[in-house]
Amino acid sequence: MNWNDCIERTNTHSVKWSMADDEVIPMCIADMDFQVAPEIIEAMEKKAKHGIYGYTTFCDNYYASIIGWWKKRFKLKIEREWICFSPGIIPGINLLIQLITKPGDKVIVQEPVYYPFYSTIENHQCKIVTNSLLYMNGHYEIDFDDLEEKARDPKAKALILCSPHNPVGRVWSEEELKRIAEICLKHDVWIISDEMHGDLVYKGNRHLPLFSIHPDIPNKSILCAAPSKTFNIAGLQTSIIMIPNDELRERYQKKLFQYGMMRPNVFGVEATVAAYTSSEYWLEDLLRYLEGNLQFVLDYFQTNIPEISLIHPEATHLIWMDCSKLGFEGEQLFQYFLQNAKVKFDEGYKFGKSGEAFLRMNIACPRDRLKAAVERIDDAVQGLKK
Repeated sequence: MNWNDCIERTNTHSVKWSMADDEVIPMCIADMDFQVAPEIIEAMEKKAKHGIYGYTTFCDNYYASIIGWWKKRFKLKIEREWICFSPGIIPGINLLIQLITKPGDKVIVQEPVYYPFYSTIENHQCKIVTNSLLYMNGHYEIDFDDLEEKARDPKAKALILCSPHNPVGRVWSEEELKRIAEICLKHDVWIISDEMHGDLVYKGNRHLPLFSIHPDIPNKSILCAAPSKTFNIAGLQTSIIMIPNDELRERYQKKLFQYGMMRPNVFGVEATVAAYTSSEYWLEDLLRYLEGNLQFVLDYFQTNIPEISLIHPEATHLIWMDCSKLGFEGEQLFQYFLQNAKVKFDEGYKFGKSGEAFLRMNIACPRDRLKAAVERIDDAVQGLKK
């Protein structure tokens, strides 16, 4: 796989590459500028040549591929009946919030966090409750005393857990996950665990699925996953919502039919099977390349741009950038780099109040493109000194 190949993505209906003018390098939106595994392309081409793209259902190979992946990668036994469909994690969470809350209830998030969580909660007239992460010495921790206090409220019905965490890149430890599980079980709070980035974990860290943490937690939680971030196939809209609780799962399936969301993308099923059964080698190669990208960026900023502190991620292809030393924040910070560096980031303030002085950078791109973006950032920061 040639990870250094700068494949042209303009004029391909790419969200990432259609959001800015031709001079801008987009380091935003969490998809990758890498071509997918050859096995996925082959499966898609085979389906395309078949020439019939009718209503699609789930085959035995689809379920087996998911069960086999989670058993091999995480030593987690998944029951076939737990596996439910969603076109994306956020649509799935929207349906789940409808099912486990009523208007006026409270849903806990650990900000700064993936910003669609906020609108997902508000969409259903629920109140956002923030269990803000503790930022100390360039590292984020969970404030468990605050979490306990928030979970104790009878109106608190759910916690949306981001594991690994987006954008700060934490891989929660077994001890941390156990404390989360114990607090939520004690106060009868559902956990919706978004484990979208669970495969994109760097050496020295290990992602633990929430279901493996406590024997009672599967019946009071939902695990959200997908091959989309792992294998760069988000556009195929095939996500996995695992619901061990029989009553909730039945209600979820009925809700899917109510909204007409029960059918998968004709290519999504094929890509999922090919990804989980034949493309693990591609993922391992990808992780090695991303680790090289990460080290390049960390070294460059430490040597040349010490004014910006990078939070060293334990997972994800994203870097959370502390720009507080630059002296401005919010939209002004975002616009400064867009206008002066011609680099487009994800705005930190969207992830929560504590993200005002931050930006999020996507490093899943060829090294030459990454180097060009970093050098532009360097020039823009140096320009502030003149």
